[in-house]
Amino acid sequence: MKNRRIFIAIALIVLSCCPGYAQETDSINISRNKTGKIIEIAIPAAMITYGAISLGNNGIRKLDFSVKDFRDDLFEKNTLKPQNWDDYMLFAPAAAAFGMKLCGVKSTHKTTDMIILYVLSSVLNIGITEGTKRIAGRERPDHSDCLSFPSGHTSNAFVAAEFLHQEYKNQSVWISVGGYTMASLIGAARVYNNRHWVSDVITGAGVGILSTKIVYWTYPHLQELVGRKGKRTNAVLFPCYSEGNWGLNLSCVF
Repeated sequence: MKNRRIFIAIALIVLSCCPGYAQETDSINISRNKTGKIIEIAIPAAMITYGAISLGNNGIRKLDFSVKDFRDDLFEKNTLKPQNWDDYMLFAPAAAAFGMKLCGVKSTHKTTDMIILYVLSSVLNIGITEGTKRIAGRERPDHSDCLSFPSGHTSNAFVAAEFLHQEYKNQSVWISVGGYTMASLIGAARVYNNRHWVSDVITGAGVGILSTKIVYWTYPHLQELVGRKGKRTNAVLFPCYSEGNWGLNLSCVF
């Protein structure tokens, strides 16, 4: 009960950051913009709320247990084996975004801004995800540790998917569909591999989407704060690997 209350408080704090910016982003059609942003956060907010409730002993966890039982039965009957492709494909939507940019497809932002936006979204997401893992202390379905809630792979995948959507939503709806489909497959793979419960994955998706939306809404204000407008910024994004974990490093010169 204590863990659930703490997580709900964290979720409410994060959500409270969002609607306020709808009043400032555009002086034209303020009411419509505000309504649009509230609608945008409705789905990830519902995902996070679902996960927060699942931290208690209640009916929601029945889905977690029934899906795990179904998964275990399939493995026993069909001799299925865990796969590790979800460890490498979670960044695929982001890679697609930068790849299309290199190929000349018009995006919402310039390359430098795209790099900064993606890294900031990832940092915010990791902070929320890793902090919540330690507060919740939920055991994984494979009993390997107590860092199951929420799913970090899923939250990272949905950061990448939302990033792809934000940059190319004006080009084609199918770009967004492709990104979210890949992120959803990552989440499904985490359940398939017995690394997460369904509620872990749903919450991870919500955190990833919301983290990216918050960064995109606040980025214009950040630009004003650091005085970037009219100035040149050089940024380099490169992958890194350490002790079995993949990551991204960002180097900026303002």
